[in-house]
Amino acid sequence: MAAGESTRFGSPKQLLPFGDTTLLGHVVRNVNASGVGRVIVVLGRSADELKDTADFGRATVVDNRAYRSGCASSLLAGLDVLGEGAESAECAAVMLVLGDQPGVGTAVIDDVCEDWRAHRPWAAVTSYRGELGHPFIFARPAFEDLRGLHGDKAIWKLIEAQPERVRRVEMDIELPPDIDTPEDYERVRATWQDSD
Repeated sequence: MAAGESTRFGSPKQLLPFGDTTLLGHVVRNVNASGVGRVIVVLGRSADELKDTADFGRATVVDNRAYRSGCASSLLAGLDVLGEGAESAECAAVMLVLGDQPGVGTAVIDDVCEDWRAHRPWAAVTSYRGELGHPFIFARPAFEDLRGLHGDKAIWKLIEAQPERVRRVEMDIELPPDIDTPEDYERVRATWQDSD
């Protein structure tokens, strides 16, 4: 998901240089290199500019025109691509990866997917040495709950409301930071720029 307003950062952070691409380009590359099935990138603010600067590879790109209403709208835009028909029925689960968290590399994405496939919980959340973070996975039975979400932090609230249905996938690495400020960006570039 890359459809936020970047209000804390100021300018569209997904356009920031990161390695040989942009911040968003790096995240999309990590997801595309993983073993997940279909990849959907949800864009909001500066969508046209983002489309011109990143290589989306195998990903389907979706504009979230309602991005100002909060993060849940990005999830809904992605789910809407699946629709209600056969394609949705073939989708066993959705994984959420943030467009401003380049430290979530391909290995983490694959490990979380593999764990979900082995256990098939209603939802799975990544635990980095006890700190919860992305990616999240929600099984198809959770889609109705996801479609009822609104605003920011709605996904976290859903997870917190039903902890007995959420599997923690443990990773023995530090929680990869997301980028909210220019200072965050500089720290992440120094630490994670070469991650994949």
